[in-house]
Amino acid sequence: MVRQRMSSQRAPDRGPARPTLGVDVGGVIVRLAGRDEDTSFFGTRPLETPEVDGVFETLAALTAAPFAGRVHIVSKAGPKVAANTRAWLVHHDFFARTGIPEANVHFVRERRDKAPVCERLGVTHFVDDHLAVLAHLDSVEHRYLFLGGADEPPPPVIPPWATVVHTWGELAGAFHGRSAQNGSTPRSS
Repeated sequence: MVRQRMSSQRAPDRGPARPTLGVDVGGVIVRLAGRDEDTSFFGTRPLETPEVDGVFETLAALTAAPFAGRVHIVSKAGPKVAANTRAWLVHHDFFARTGIPEANVHFVRERRDKAPVCERLGVTHFVDDHLAVLAHLDSVEHRYLFLGGADEPPPPVIPPWATVVHTWGELAGAFHGRSAQNGSTPRSS
């Protein structure tokens, strides 16, 4: 069941927001590995950190439609992890494979700092693997808790404003079940 929160925080003179997607990196684009593993972003071989299954193909499709190029990477990272992330994205040809421009990568120092970035960018949909991050994103109408990038159990309680997805395919299905015009779920009669 898809649960959504409808936001009324948009200025009335702006009209409906154009769908804009925000995506986290760790646990969403790249698989999470333990800090002591060589292939984590904290290890000695960060470029070998594996991607989450289906991420490149799905982001390429979503970047084309329904988001029409309005896809942003918003990640919490200090200088070292931000540099490792950028290097990983280049090494894996992320920008060419997904159609997301390199200029659409944004780093913040604290998880809560994703909120003002998303508001400034007009993000309407956000995918993260942390409920605590999604809880800060009041201006984002559709918040997705992605559980497919780590081998951890889901939180015991999922708030009604969060939609749980386990794979990129499941996430794409949730988006394609919406109207590309306004990002809302079609109503059945």
